[in-house]
Amino acid sequence: MATLVDPDFRARLDALGERYGATVPGAMEAISTAVSHCRNEDADLDSLEKLHALLHGIAGSAGTFGFKVLGAEARRLEQELRPLLGKRPADAPEWPALAARIAQYLDWAARDPKAPEFDL
Repeated sequence: MATLVDPDFRARLDALGERYGATVPGAMEAISTAVSHCRNEDADLDSLEKLHALLHGIAGSAGTFGFKVLGAEARRLEQELRPLLGKRPADAPEWPALAARIAQYLDWAARDPKAPEFDL
């Protein structure tokens, strides 16, 4: 049986990647806002859940559209965040250090979210 080849596949995937790239600044802003909220003393049990969901979204989609490292780093941070779920950020001693690592990720992503490596 012959394999069907779509001659426009690469061009369509590249176009989808460009559209995805246009959403990255907004997604990073949403993560930044969630981190800021988690730093507030009134952050509740759902605060880290919301941040986790945002990181999970990037981790699951970025690589598909050519943002491999952006997605891999989001996955790493998401996994670091997982043990804190169900806690208030103020009650998680690990939270400040993780918040700092997420801030580094956001700074890196602002420079070049399609960079081939995560460098600080």
